[in-house]
Amino acid sequence: MTAIYLIRHGQNDYVRKGKLPGWLPGIHLNEAGRQQAVRLAQSFRPVRLEAVFSSPLERALETAIVLAEAHGLKVEIREQLGEVRIGTWEGLSLRAARRRKLWPTIRFAPSLARFPQGESFVEAQARVVGELESLRRAHKKAIACVSHADPIKLAIAHYLGLPLDQFQRLAIEPASVSLLEVHDRSASLIRLNDTQAAEPAPTG
Repeated sequence: MTAIYLIRHGQNDYVRKGKLPGWLPGIHLNEAGRQQAVRLAQSFRPVRLEAVFSSPLERALETAIVLAEAHGLKVEIREQLGEVRIGTWEGLSLRAARRRKLWPTIRFAPSLARFPQGESFVEAQARVVGELESLRRAHKKAIACVSHADPIKLAIAHYLGLPLDQFQRLAIEPASVSLLEVHDRSASLIRLNDTQAAEPAPTG
């Protein structure tokens, strides 16, 4: 059995502005996101991680580095953990995206959707799950994979046997942790969208 911690990167200003980042370079954690990464690493103190893997995109890598350093590990970059490739939609505002003819398909039948000059959700799911299966075969204890909302939701949907067209029903917030326990013939979802590290602890 392998415990796979699926972690979404911390906050960044680009998403807060209502834009779709995709694979655009140069999108970093903001101050809130950096604080989330620190709290996230602290929350993993009781966990004995064997390895930390990350999407190559800066916002994920910056989150992963803080976690890895707290465990005396180095981040291993895996391109297959990267965001869904949205092609010409990179940088598009959500408002503009909702006016595109493709939007209803993305929302209600994502298994049929392909981003212009990008990939389909079917391809993205196969990519991410293939990578997680490869990592699972190589590691039999606990590993952390820092990625993005849609790839994490697509992976969880696969391991739960949830139809791809329903994957958007899952919620994955910034700096959230989800945990899968994956065996050779079965998988269990132990935690979903745990956001304890996302907000500062209350004082007073």
